[in-house]
Amino acid sequence: ARPGAIIPFIAETGGLNGMFVDTTALKEQIIDDVILSAFGSSGQRCSALRLLYVPHDAADALIEGLKGALAAQVVGDPTDPATDIGPVIDADAKGMLEAHLKRLEGDAKIIARADLPAGADKGHLFAPTIAEIPTPDYLEREVFGPILHICRYEPSKLKETASKLAARGYGLTLGVHSRIEAFAEEVARLVPAGNVYINRSIIGAVVGVQPFGGEGLSGTGPKAGGPWSLIRYASEKAISNNISAQGGDPALLNL
Repeated sequence: ARPGAIIPFIAETGGLNGMFVDTTALKEQIIDDVILSAFGSSGQRCSALRLLYVPHDAADALIEGLKGALAAQVVGDPTDPATDIGPVIDADAKGMLEAHLKRLEGDAKIIARADLPAGADKGHLFAPTIAEIPTPDYLEREVFGPILHICRYEPSKLKETASKLAARGYGLTLGVHSRIEAFAEEVARLVPAGNVYINRSIIGAVVGVQPFGGEGLSGTGPKAGGPWSLIRYASEKAISNNISAQGGDPALLNL
């Protein structure tokens, strides 16, 4: 770039990522994908699941299944092959999560927490947590770490519930679990997101294989690995030449 030029800035900035489930989805698959999406890499992925929306009729059974699945997760040293969930990145991250946990204990409902190994107080291990929140817009911003927030919703009020998430302005990843295509299409229409995942986890995009990026508060430009990335870094120049001007085009004069 020339001196003084404004450098193109392309960034992905995290997201308040939700997953919507309906009563047609297979419970076992939901549980597997939710645990991976919320607690894989200790929840320290920009694409990680933060908010799980479950219909009232399926909520109790699904929550019990998630409690059991979380209890089976091994939290500890990530160099041990038996470990499922390791520590968060540093003391500041752990402190932020502990502060949020206090808020959850005050005005939400702690459903389950994973067991920590002996000596966990000497590192940055934070017990992965599942909590039920009272309203769809309980979270104002992303809580970066292994905390899953569950919200029950009334299917007849899907638009109202989804709109509250969309109103936060983020748009990175969105998950849907359903056997009904129309449901997935409706959720995707109501909640803007750069990447929509249907009946699978919402983490694991690989640049070069699947373009990845967000919109709104979750991104500033084209997706990494997408077809428009290179063009975004280029500058366009326009040249206008009046070839009919007198003496302006030797080829014209030769005629």
